Amino acid sequence: MARERQEKKQKKGSPAWMTTYGDMMTLLLVFFVFLISIMETKVEDSRLQLILSAFSGSFGLFRGGLTLAEGNLAEMGNLLETLPAKEKGDRLAKSVEKAVSIFEPEVKSRKVKITEDERGIVISLVSDAFFQSGSAELTAEGEVIVDKLGGFLSSSDFDENMIRVEGHTDNIQPGGTVKERYDTNWELSSGRAITIVKRFENMRGIQGEQLEVVGYGEYQPVESNDIEEGRAYNRRVEIVIMRKKEHSVY
Repeated sequence: MARERQEKKQKKGSPAWMTTYGDMMTLLLVFFVFLISIMETKVEDSRLQLILSAFSGSFGLFRGGLTLAEGNLAEMGNLLETLPAKEKGDRLAKSVEKAVSIFEPEVKSRKVKITEDERGIVISLVSDAFFQSGSAELTAEGEVIVDKLGGFLSSSDFDENMIRVEGHTDNIQPGGTVKERYDTNWELSSGRAITIVKRFENMRGIQGEQLEVVGYGEYQPVESNDIEEGRAYNRRVEIVIMRKKEHSVY
């Protein structure tokens, strides 16, 4: 009888603390799922793998126990060296901020645009503001801005970076007196890029072997050529401070 009374007093189911523990684990799971969902899509695959690998084996479900799982990140010493260095990324971001500060008036007036992409830092000059119409000759304002840009590039921050000057035009073919100097937009875009490179080469701190010239003509527009405003933005020269891994040989 005593044994039967004892069995009746025992409660069925899990202990009360299991409910609290289960709620905590669910909240943690939701938290990490939320973090991954808001993570920027541009995060490098290797960095994302490194983050996620920290959870491999945490609950005893994966090989490797509490260590990083076997795979691409198994040799930590070697592969971590191939990840983009945080110091390099910080330096590039600071250079962009510095450029925006130096060219603040021109950026506000939309004559200069400063961005960053897979190539590196891109400083885009609207050709109509800095070149004579249909010409590779700089205006007085253009000379001032290019010299200011040369001073920025000649800093020690970029002494190991290639500097590519890319010329672009709209899709309107040269005509009239312009036709006499440039048969096609290839020549015009290349001529404008060469003008800037020559000016850079005469500045102290910029080496000739750092410079590259590319003429794209009308074939890499950033806006529609169907309207005048779009064509104005397509007539541009871009100075690209190349990431070191993006150096090219022609």
